[in-house]
Amino acid sequence: MRETYDEMMAHCRETVALSQISGILSWDQETMMPKGAAHQRSEWMGALESTLHARETDPRIGDWLAALCGADLGQEAAANIRHIDHAHARAIRVPADLAVEIARVTSVSQGVWARARAEGDFAAFAPTLQRVLELHRQKAVALSDGSDPYDALLDAFEPGATAAGLTTLFAGLRAGLTDLLARIRDTGQGAPALDFQFDVDLQKGLADELAGAFGYDWSRGRLDAAVHPFSSGSGDDVRITTRFDPRDPFNCIYSTIHETGHATYEQNIRHAYSGTPLGRGVSMGVHESQSRIYENQLGRSRAFCGWLFQRMQAVFGDFGVHDPETFYRLVNAVKPGCIRTEADEVQYNLHILMRFDLERALIAGDLDVADLEGTWNERFLADFGTPVDGPANGVLQDVHWSVGLFGYFPTYTLGNIHAAGLFEAMNRAVPDLDAQLTRGDTAAARGWLGDNVHRFGGLFEPRDLIERATGQATSEGPLLAYLNAKFGALYGV
Repeated sequence: MRETYDEMMAHCRETVALSQISGILSWDQETMMPKGAAHQRSEWMGALESTLHARETDPRIGDWLAALCGADLGQEAAANIRHIDHAHARAIRVPADLAVEIARVTSVSQGVWARARAEGDFAAFAPTLQRVLELHRQKAVALSDGSDPYDALLDAFEPGATAAGLTTLFAGLRAGLTDLLARIRDTGQGAPALDFQFDVDLQKGLADELAGAFGYDWSRGRLDAAVHPFSSGSGDDVRITTRFDPRDPFNCIYSTIHETGHATYEQNIRHAYSGTPLGRGVSMGVHESQSRIYENQLGRSRAFCGWLFQRMQAVFGDFGVHDPETFYRLVNAVKPGCIRTEADEVQYNLHILMRFDLERALIAGDLDVADLEGTWNERFLADFGTPVDGPANGVLQDVHWSVGLFGYFPTYTLGNIHAAGLFEAMNRAVPDLDAQLTRGDTAAARGWLGDNVHRFGGLFEPRDLIERATGQATSEGPLLAYLNAKFGALYGV
């Protein structure tokens, strides 16, 4: 049995290595690739996907799995077998030519989206999005085996989750968020504003400092600029990106902290798992819990904001905010806005819940691409009471659909739900957490997450991992309690 397992794992390690190469090519495409190379890159991605698909559907995997059925090789081997079985079962349902075409088209579509976003022209992107959607509908049908096609796409990012289950979980959250938002708006309190030019080079230096403060290992990573910030890679090569706006340094600051949360999760997985299915974050919901707890519960806390205020004064000089409390209120201001990544904690998940509904309708065929922009604008106005001021701040703001990440959006809100539960448990384990954060010291927080989440990689099922760490079943309760306590105090509601 052990010999069979070792043979299967040798095959798996080579497949993981090729997948990592694909990831580096995608990172390069968003950060450094010459614009004129888009067509050639799409051919590369298609060729690489053809090789990966052939390896993932190799008949020997089925033989190895059959031979290992019932084998007792230990907890880690059982987890690897579970992941390989899951990936193989999905891969053999997708025709090779469809997998290759998806890789080729989404490589090109990303550039089409970026140009359309820059020009504020959804019509220029719509035909490409239509093609991406058609391909993913085909993939969803191939994977679904008669069940909800959307669930088949969701399963790639959050194994075991279903749209029906998430809809039930999100219903209580939506009600609680809309109630809190209404109470805040009823106060009539305005949001503080910045009026200062923040030098981009100085922002870059502060971003480097913040990534280090949150535990990023620079010997195994790098920070670059991208249109849409992201983290890429695992193990000994984990790269992050951010973006810069001279008028809004918080875009850079909190994008950097967010992506560092993703990156340190990958960097802190047990090194012995590298190159295996256990050597990656177990799901995107768990991944988002790490980025969001870094960004919000830690990075936007009153304690950490006091330290950050001092650092910004040291870096930028007098930027028009003169005390830590005003700075804290500025960082956590609840205000109108169209951009998801810039949304406050109260409204952020309402952005996600809107996208969750829209992409389910797109996959089901209940919403046409031709009607997407209008539907988006109508829904946004209904949910947020604010009109969308253009496609770049509306339907074109996110990269996800251009690269075929249907089923990804709900993991952001699931991650926020997990983060709140983890933060409750962290505070019980680290009672002087605030005192440490006032010094910009995140070591104890990171250590707790490392011990309870990071090191395990893909060893446990996603919800099992979170429940082991928090001691409770997943629910919206801790997130609503956290938001009501924090913003109730800030706004007196």
